[in-house]
Amino acid sequence: MSWHVWLAFFGASWVISLSPGAGAIASMSSGLAYGLRRGYWNIFGLQLGLLLQIGIVAAGVGAILASSTVAFSLIKWFGVGYLVYLGVRQWRSAPTEVETDEATASSSGPMMMLRAFLVNASNPKAVVFMLAVLPQFLDPAAPLLPQYLIIAATMCAVDVIVMTGYTGLAARVLTLMRSPKQQRTTNRVFAGLFFGAAGFLSSIGRATA
Repeated sequence: MSWHVWLAFFGASWVISLSPGAGAIASMSSGLAYGLRRGYWNIFGLQLGLLLQIGIVAAGVGAILASSTVAFSLIKWFGVGYLVYLGVRQWRSAPTEVETDEATASSSGPMMMLRAFLVNASNPKAVVFMLAVLPQFLDPAAPLLPQYLIIAATMCAVDVIVMTGYTGLAARVLTLMRSPKQQRTTNRVFAGLFFGAAGFLSSIGRATA
């Protein structure tokens, strides 16, 4: 991969990561609930999901999702259901004492990482999007594996920076959310965002993905 191609992909990675989506919502939600330091569990989980998406495209399975209505629908509706579950969980989340250590112990790091992984892994639109975008930056005459490794490293590095920003922004809001009423309102706002992301994903058809 030449430098000018990599720079073009680097710019595209920022646009992709900065675009609001389920990953950004999950990052802000975890930052709001647990702060920036524990929020990194969520960020790392998102990267594992991102790596899976890239691996699927690299393996050629993305072409199956793009051409098979059944495969696309199965993964899509799993993703819709999971986002709805996250929305319900956020809506029902009880207010916590911001200044106590117990607030950061209500969910284990590995569980946070698993939830974040599922957010990205259950999004077939992202796989089909990558299937359409990534080949534009590949040189078919050169070995593909090194190029996919560069793509994966670039996308993950950019996404970590962006999701850290989303998480940190929400963590700053956390320090202002002192009263139970404020926390309940904020939780329901994020629940609404998860429901909205689920509704958006459910409206996507294979032909328009």
